[in-house]
Amino acid sequence: KKSEDTVETTETEKTIPELIAEAHGFNNWKDVEEITFTFNVDRDSMHFERKWDWKPKTNMVTAISGADTLTYDRADMDSIAQKTNGGFINDRYWLMAPFNLMWDSNNYSYEHTVEAIAPISEEFMQKLTIVYANEGGYTPGDAYDFYFKDDFIVREWAYRKSNQEEPSLVSTWEDYVDVEGLQLARQHNRPNGGLSLYFTGLSVSKE
Repeated sequence: KKSEDTVETTETEKTIPELIAEAHGFNNWKDVEEITFTFNVDRDSMHFERKWDWKPKTNMVTAISGADTLTYDRADMDSIAQKTNGGFINDRYWLMAPFNLMWDSNNYSYEHTVEAIAPISEEFMQKLTIVYANEGGYTPGDAYDFYFKDDFIVREWAYRKSNQEEPSLVSTWEDYVDVEGLQLARQHNRPNGGLSLYFTGLSVSKE
């Protein structure tokens, strides 16, 4: 009887980060063997891209940028791999930040606002603010504001370096696609244009 009550409580009292992660398909992540994606940035006439192939169960990553290809084990990185992995962390965060809410759950504090004005659309949405701890990770002390509606799908976000009040960057989360049960946003637009950040070549292999 006691264990049944415990399970019941767990199911009814999910946190906002859990609800956002699950809305984006986090419960399907455990079956993923491999994910590939290409991170693209267009700024005026300049185009930049780098392609990633990640096998999460073994933590092997292959990075392809221009003519350069590097395969490395994230558990055993030399200085070159560490530099490359910084790009992987950045690009993966843009694609899968809702999952990072689970992966990084021991490394941030959070606050939920039921009604806030989204920075781009100026619509009323819910807001989840997370602030990373001051030590460890790639963005120590930084803050992110996730804006979402009742379906818990992220529509906009703001990045605030060192938890400063004014956003360092805001963008949309849009053009969602369902890839093997993962809800992934392919397009991130800035409010003042001039820069387009988007993903191509999305594929997921499951067990």
